[in-house]
Amino acid sequence: MDLKVLRYLVEIVRHGGFGKAAEQVHLSQPALSKAIRGLEEALGETLLERGGRGSRVRLTPAGKVVYRHANALLEGREQMLNELRMLRGLECGELRIGLSPLGSGEIFAPVIARFRELYPGVEIHLRERGGVEQEDALRNGEIELATSLKPTDEDIAWMQICDDPMMVALPHAHPMSETGAIRLEALAEVPIVGFEPGFMLSKLIRDNCRAVGFDPRVVAEVSHPDFGLALVAAGTGVMLLPRLIAERHKTDGVVVVPLDSTLLRWTLSLIWRRNASLSFAARKMREMIREML
Repeated sequence: MDLKVLRYLVEIVRHGGFGKAAEQVHLSQPALSKAIRGLEEALGETLLERGGRGSRVRLTPAGKVVYRHANALLEGREQMLNELRMLRGLECGELRIGLSPLGSGEIFAPVIARFRELYPGVEIHLRERGGVEQEDALRNGEIELATSLKPTDEDIAWMQICDDPMMVALPHAHPMSETGAIRLEALAEVPIVGFEPGFMLSKLIRDNCRAVGFDPRVVAEVSHPDFGLALVAAGTGVMLLPRLIAERHKTDGVVVVPLDSTLLRWTLSLIWRRNASLSFAARKMREMIREML
């Protein structure tokens, strides 16, 4: 049923006849009469009692039912359009975003703070997980945006945020601590403090180690660089981590040396489902990240 014709009926009743209603809806009287007749035929009921010239039209019992529902439908339409306008203007809504524990504080905290300042009506739901879980949550529709390393699956779209070289964190007394740069192959027999399997970086490190001929000898797995670096300082092993993270988490007793590798890099990206229809809030957040980062 065309809401436009229901509006015609409401205007006819409101103005008491076809003449003023036709002016209001910008139609000729014959065209307005034809539209109402079409509505009556579609419903199989007469809706209006048409009096003589100059007399007010009246609703039939069926017309009163249709008129009441027409008002409700038209009001619902206006409410829907108003809510959409508010969403477009980011006066309300939700933003569901997943952030990796690695680097989120350093990179995304200022962006999120700025977003909240500009759009206080948008409720932000943050999910902190490793990149593997983030991609799963993205595919399941639990979140709209996430951070992860550069994805390889075609169903995930991405925007690169950071391309950082990797560093090797070693105990101060380690024999390689005086080296200018360390090749990945040199770590073949060295105990490594790694990140938990839920981190995409963990998989990236393992794959690159295997590419040069060895499986990394992981002796501990952590979810936060501070604890990993504390283990390094205590002599548990060495740790591979991005330069940005190493610089932000300097630890006494730990020396950081560049990793000599052009392939193993931390390419942090913002990701989303390629064919997903993102909310207005998610689109704005993506735009802000592009501008600020």
